[in-house]
Amino acid sequence: MKQSANELTSTIHLSSREIGNSPAGLLEEYVASLPIDEQKVVSEILSSDGLKAMVLINRGENKGARFLITQEGASIGRAPSSSVFLDDVTVSRVHAVIEKLDSGFSLKDSGSLNGTYVNGESVSEVDLNSGDEIQIGKFHLLFVTGSVAKKNAS
Repeated sequence: MKQSANELTSTIHLSSREIGNSPAGLLEEYVASLPIDEQKVVSEILSSDGLKAMVLINRGENKGARFLITQEGASIGRAPSSSVFLDDVTVSRVHAVIEKLDSGFSLKDSGSLNGTYVNGESVSEVDLNSGDEIQIGKFHLLFVTGSVAKKNAS
């Protein structure tokens, strides 16, 4: 049987799974499992005063891959032009975006077919905290950033 030239897309049901009390605990566990040189890279992001961020693939193909999120933000999707390229049919071409705000980073779903989940909850838009687990398709990403520097109101 000849396959159609049309792209195949599948819808999956993402069930909730138990997540520990602290999203940061998952990040600490992940970082502890990294080689020392990679721990240093993550530590640099954690000490960046919230100016930079990173997403790390925690589960899924390319586990361990990391993507820097800058002031310009990042697109996440299956399109090869995406800043965070996740090559699987469970991921929409333009799935979500991470934007840099004055107060930190925000994740917005871009009307994806399978949705976007943060710490097991379906979201359309959410402010991200270091240690949050983002699920996009079959990929589980960990969000890493430093604390936003507080400005003195004198």
